[in-house]
Amino acid sequence: MPEHAALADLPAQTHTPVFETDRPKTVRLRLEAGDEVPAHSHPGFDIVFHVVAGRMELALDGETYEVAAGELMRFGGDRDISPRAPVDSSAVLVFAPAADD
Repeated sequence: MPEHAALADLPAQTHTPVFETDRPKTVRLRLEAGDEVPAHSHPGFDIVFHVVAGRMELALDGETYEVAAGELMRFGGDRDISPRAPVDSSAVLVFAPAADD
C-alpha cells in the first residue's frame, strides 16, 4: 500500500521522519534563519536534497551551493554535508542505498 504524508502535518522539530518505514529513509529538515547543521556524512547512501521553503546554503566538502525553494541536489553520502539556512527554511532529504559501482 502506498504511503502518503503532508509536510504541514509533521511535528515542528528540526529532523522529522516523513514516513513510518525507512525504505528509503525520508526526512524533513527545518532550520530557522541562521541555523546550521555541523558537517557530517552518510556513507553508503546517495542523497536527494530538495528545498521546499526558503533557501539553504549547502556545504559539500567545504564548497557551498545555494539551493532555493523548488530546487534539488543529488550527491553521494560519503561527502561532508553541512546545510545552513540564511532564512527560515525547510527541505526534504531522501537517503537511498548507494548503488554498487
